[in-house]
Amino acid sequence: MARAKNNRKDRKKSHIPFRLNLLFFIIFLLFVVLIINTGFLQIIKGDEFKAEVERTESTIIRGNVPRGEIYDSKLRPLVANEAKNTIMYTRGSNTKTENMAEVAYNLANLIDIPHSSPFESDDSDLTERDLKDYFYATNTELMDERIEEHLEANNIEANDFSYADSIELIDDAEIMDYSDRELKAVAIFTKMNSAYALSTVNIKNQEVSQEEIARVSENNKMLPGVSTGIDWSRVYPQNNALRSVLGNVSTEAQGLPSAQVNEYLAKGYSRNDRVGRSLLEAEYENVLRGSKSKSKTETDNSGDIITQEEIYPGSKGHNLVLTLDMDFQENVDQIVTDVVNNRRGLNDSAYAVALDPSDGKVLAMSGKKVEDGEVRDDTLGVIQNAFEMGSSVKAATVLAGYMDGVITTDDNTIVDAPMRFAGSQNISSVFNRSGSVPVNDMTALQYSSNVYMSTLAMRMGGYWDYAPNQGLPIDGQATVEKMRSYYRQFGLGSETGIDLPNESTGQAGNTTNPGEALFFSFGQFDTYTPMQLAQYASTIANGGTRYAPHLVSEIRQTNQENGEVGRLVAEVKPKIMNTIDVTDEQMSRVHNGLNLVVNGDYGYAPGIFSGTPYHAAGKTGTAQASYWGENEDHRGESVTNVTFIGYAPYDDPEIAVAVVVPYLPNENTGTVNLEMSKQIMDAYFEVGEYEDEEPTTVEEAEEEGETESEE
Repeated sequence: MARAKNNRKDRKKSHIPFRLNLLFFIIFLLFVVLIINTGFLQIIKGDEFKAEVERTESTIIRGNVPRGEIYDSKLRPLVANEAKNTIMYTRGSNTKTENMAEVAYNLANLIDIPHSSPFESDDSDLTERDLKDYFYATNTELMDERIEEHLEANNIEANDFSYADSIELIDDAEIMDYSDRELKAVAIFTKMNSAYALSTVNIKNQEVSQEEIARVSENNKMLPGVSTGIDWSRVYPQNNALRSVLGNVSTEAQGLPSAQVNEYLAKGYSRNDRVGRSLLEAEYENVLRGSKSKSKTETDNSGDIITQEEIYPGSKGHNLVLTLDMDFQENVDQIVTDVVNNRRGLNDSAYAVALDPSDGKVLAMSGKKVEDGEVRDDTLGVIQNAFEMGSSVKAATVLAGYMDGVITTDDNTIVDAPMRFAGSQNISSVFNRSGSVPVNDMTALQYSSNVYMSTLAMRMGGYWDYAPNQGLPIDGQATVEKMRSYYRQFGLGSETGIDLPNESTGQAGNTTNPGEALFFSFGQFDTYTPMQLAQYASTIANGGTRYAPHLVSEIRQTNQENGEVGRLVAEVKPKIMNTIDVTDEQMSRVHNGLNLVVNGDYGYAPGIFSGTPYHAAGKTGTAQASYWGENEDHRGESVTNVTFIGYAPYDDPEIAVAVVVPYLPNENTGTVNLEMSKQIMDAYFEVGEYEDEEPTTVEEAEEEGETESEE
């Protein structure tokens, strides 16, 4: 019995050490595995993991370059770039806002930047939102706690709580007492925070001192992403001449136009790029933009920028050379300004256009308008404002009659006598209110016969045998549409094709009775822009070819050595819109009629143009209209528009002119349209008060010297 007990005790004693040994053995194996794994990680994979920790990525970042500049025909700058120092920031791919805030605070001690608080001034540089954004970035842990407590207390899902909601948890008291340095940091952080990943923004590009540049450069290590460089801004050396046509460039804050963001991004733009927003700057954006610089940028595994190295400096945009000569343009501007300064009645604007009939070059275009008692540039109105033009369109009516076959060179005489209709307004000509006078296509233009033009309109409507005091048996709408189809061939009522966006085609009247077709025939129905009127004048002047007006004549590079205009890249070729389907004889007869207007024995034009060394032709216009200007109290009142179209020299035209002076009093409109036109032609040919007494070129000076020596 005792022996059995002892055996059981022995078995228990021998079993316990076995279990302990097994446990120790397992622990030993685990240590072996751990040591082997640690060794594997350190020896075999050590370099790989170290490389992962120290991993950097290389990215190409594109930077802005100066835009191309704009020059007049004599290479005088109209739009130039002014270089200036800038302090920039390039945002990393995953840079946290708290890191940017730290950089902003460090930079605030090195540069000065506008930073007034909204709690101190109504006209502050910063907003409350700017201050709250900075507070959030510098207090992320605190804000995370607040947001978590707010979500729990109000049973709100995290996905339903936006950043805009979160900053509402910041009290005004927490952002009211920022120090001066902190306010500067807020201003800097706001600019930095506007940058997209791997894009560059200007932190300061106005009045950056050399001392600031030096301080930033010396402290570059504590300012990751911050760099210094050269930026540019648009300047206008010719006293803002043609500002309403040259257009504007967006700011960095505005960036890409919202309606065209995807289009620009597809072309390689960044969202904060400055682009042409209007007119020439927008129309020629692809030419002016240039090629962006390229910098090789290294970022660490957190996305922070470590180094930047420029690998391509970029290329400035190409330059535009315009068709305009600023000397002539300034003279035309002054002529138009003088008219507006001496305005009468409700007249508050005036417009003038001069084209080269041989190819559509815009020689000058000017509009002036009174706003708030001051005369302002309204050159844009040349392509956007439309008016009833009156009798200046009658040459188009005569040629439409030829194209429609209702007159021929052998049969074109019509008796001018007052026309009376049942149910429609009576029509007569100013030169003949009561008699009967036979006129042909040429004298109808000379004497400005409303009856002749109305008869052509009736015939185009199918009514040839006029009888007084009867109704007008034509389809007014169809007749007007037929005449419009002819007018559009001259540019009246259609796009001119000018190299500017958003031109108006005028306003087509709503035909309510047949008599309106007759008034259409002498310019008392539809409205046209001054540019359309000028294109029509140019088409007549050159014998029937309608050229698209164009402001840009050449595209040129920049000379890299001196920064001046470089070699020719492209020359803008004339664009033919259409040709008028009339014979040379028919066009010649219209030319003769316009010649009689200016050089005949009737009207004011012969007296105004008498004695000029050039031979001009043209047509005046007077339209009864309604006022639709800026003065709302007088809208709808009866006014008179006066116009003129002309060209010179008569035998070989170099210039075609159109002037429009709207909203004059109905009584005694005067001859302002003729005087303007003559002055413009005088300025172009440099005669009369515009005669250049000094030689304008070296060759002319040498010739004059030779002449004097011979004498």
